Amino acid sequence: MMETKKIARAVILVAMAVALSPIFIPVGFIKLFPAQHMINVIGAVMVGPWYALGVATAAAIIRNLLGVGTPLAFPGGMIGAFLAGLAYRAFKSIYGAAVGEVVGTGLLGALVSLWIVAPVIMKKTMAASVLVGAFASSSLAGAILGVVVLHILRKAGIWHP
Repeated sequence: MMETKKIARAVILVAMAVALSPIFIPVGFIKLFPAQHMINVIGAVMVGPWYALGVATAAAIIRNLLGVGTPLAFPGGMIGAFLAGLAYRAFKSIYGAAVGEVVGTGLLGALVSLWIVAPVIMKKTMAASVLVGAFASSSLAGAILGVVVLHILRKAGIWHP
């Protein structure tokens, strides 16, 4: 894909991630925030692992500057986006990208947040079960939405594998 086209898609994905970030899905006593995870899967497939990583980083910076994000957005979004991109590249499957997102954000991103970001940057301690549960639930919901959106984009002729 032409670099200019990748950059344009990446910019659109950053804008969508920021604009959709306040939207949540209430599930029992928790709120799922699936937007970044959906964008991670879409970005992984449409622009690749490095650009998806850039999208997640830029979105986290903007969200934090606007006060609609926390430092936890960095490891979760960045690791998930990159692993989703690597998984898509390896398996040529949008489902592989979705699994990469959930493993990257739901497990690895949550653990980095728990062990490094929360105590060092935020000066907070958090329960592992709560943080992993929240990250995994939101990333799973977002990954599913990302797969659905990619199917819609394919059927509309906007994206093709």
